[in-house]
Amino acid sequence: MQSAADREAVYKQHIREIPDFPKPGVQFKDIGPLLGNGPIFTDVVNRIAGICEANRLDPEIVACPEARGFIFGAALAYRLRVGFVPIRKPGKLPYLTSRVEYRLEYGTDTVEMHIDAVAPGQRVLLVDDLLATGGTISACADLVKKSGAVVAGCVFLVELSFLEGRAKLQGYPTFSLIRY
Repeated sequence: MQSAADREAVYKQHIREIPDFPKPGVQFKDIGPLLGNGPIFTDVVNRIAGICEANRLDPEIVACPEARGFIFGAALAYRLRVGFVPIRKPGKLPYLTSRVEYRLEYGTDTVEMHIDAVAPGQRVLLVDDLLATGGTISACADLVKKSGAVVAGCVFLVELSFLEGRAKLQGYPTFSLIRY
């Protein structure tokens, strides 16, 4: 069995960096090649499930912000045999929603979830492809708490450590498979 460091190196080989996307100075982490490799994608989902089991996160449902979070979240929910909740931008969900607005570097953004998506006291695992500044996932955590549910933990494929997004998730078990 490969060590975590060896697996991280393999995963990084399947993430291409796109310079200056979506704006100058940004090194976009394109996970497309990783998603396109069945054995590696499967290994990633299984490793995230293993993190949940080893750390006794015991999620009852998985919630993810759009859009790439959906890819990992749906596969993980299937693997864990729990439900899946999409957290979306305003106007994308057809039923009554709860919303949380959060600050960006310049301006604000909003995330929404159906009001009946999670139950009070339910353990919710938040999953996304990337942890950068932590704004989006922190807003997702606020949305879960606002519904009376419990954030069981937060799991990411990639973490951009230099942006210190983990600091916004203090109090929640937080894990990432790859760090830059």
